[in-house]
Amino acid sequence: MCELVRPPAFTSIRFYSVNAEKHPLKLVAELRKLTEVSITKARKALAASNNDPLAALEWLKNDLVASGAKKAANVAHRTAGEGLVGASILSHGTGGGGRCHGRVRAALVELNCETDFVARDALFGRLVADVAHTAADDDGLRQSYVHPVPREQLLDAPLLSAQGSSVGGPGNGLGTVGRAIRDAIAEVGENIMLQRAVSVVHDPIPRAHADLGLCVASYTHGGVEHAQSGRIGALALIALNSPRLTPLLSTLDFREELERVERSLARQIVGFDTSAIRGSAEGALYDQPFMMFGGALEGETVGAASARWARKKLLVVDTDGADRGGLEVLEFVKWTVGESSDAA
Repeated sequence: MCELVRPPAFTSIRFYSVNAEKHPLKLVAELRKLTEVSITKARKALAASNNDPLAALEWLKNDLVASGAKKAANVAHRTAGEGLVGASILSHGTGGGGRCHGRVRAALVELNCETDFVARDALFGRLVADVAHTAADDDGLRQSYVHPVPREQLLDAPLLSAQGSSVGGPGNGLGTVGRAIRDAIAEVGENIMLQRAVSVVHDPIPRAHADLGLCVASYTHGGVEHAQSGRIGALALIALNSPRLTPLLSTLDFREELERVERSLARQIVGFDTSAIRGSAEGALYDQPFMMFGGALEGETVGAASARWARKKLLVVDTDGADRGGLEVLEFVKWTVGESSDAA
């Protein structure tokens, strides 16, 4: 009989006798369950490690780094015109989910691959979600609300899982965004590249300015695996201003309505040829018919409908015959897969 051992750090790995002839299939199955490698690769790892599962995992990790780097170099010249735009909101800001004047932290990234087949693959979708999550975990405050994240900085950052844990290669070792991309290249055999990324970071509104609020909304369209990724996506930063803001945010009805109008504005930006917030340009958001909200506001321009919604929800206050307060889109960024990064 072989001895069964379950060390605390590797509770999911079963140690068998090193007799290669006795349990090769079980060892191969265990290794494939943990790493999802091929049968051939699992056998090679076990052969190189004398059927020691721990050593086999380490061999696979090193092999993945080497093969990933080699494959990345081999395919780097190939055009990557497909992919996904991914959004992540870590801190919604004012009002969302019961929060009041909270911090804003969000990001939008574009990850490219060569074919639509890979863009629709679950592995690629998870990678996009993780990279967006990592970009949103940005502690550096900037002068502007929406700011570019330098590509090399993000590639060197430890990858954070959108599911809430650090991720990496075989053995779940911590890896960087760049390492995760190289691992994915080794897995799918296509060129994958981080095209661009932006993040939104803003501290909570101080108590002294309780009549002001900031919130961020996102919308993506054309995705398959993940709700927050698609062929087109947008982030919108929205400002609220009202002497009644704090008591309004204390009510569930107002917060739910606020989330609805935020998401509708983000959908509007994605659904129309939106290139500006105001102005004479044809793509000005506030001049478009507000088709993404529905109900009594449908058909009005975004500007008029937003103003009427703010009055109806008592954000606007009449002070000495003049209206004070309201809701306003401050900034937005909208991307489509494959367009020039200069359009960001």
